[in-house]
Amino acid sequence: MQHGFVFWVLIGAVAGWLAGTLMKGGGFGLLMDIVLGVAGAFIGGWLAGVLGIHIGEGWLGSLITATGGALLVLFATRLVKRA
Repeated sequence: MQHGFVFWVLIGAVAGWLAGTLMKGGGFGLLMDIVLGVAGAFIGGWLAGVLGIHIGEGWLGSLITATGGALLVLFATRLVKRA
C-alpha cells in the first residue's frame, strides 16, 4: 500500500514524539524530536524497502516502521551531538 507525503509527515511526527519518549538521555526537545521523526519515517520506509522487511499494511505497520527509522535517526544524531 502506497502512502502519500502528508501521511508520512503525520506518521513521522507521531513516530518522532514516540521515539523521543522512548529514548533516554539528552534530548533535543519535542519539536526537534518530531522533525527528526519525520526524517526517520522516510528513512525507515526506504530502509525497510531496501532490506525487504514488510511489517504490515496500514497505519500501524507504517507507525512501527517510522518509529524504527526515527529511533535510528535520533540515536545517530545524539551520537554526533556528543562528539
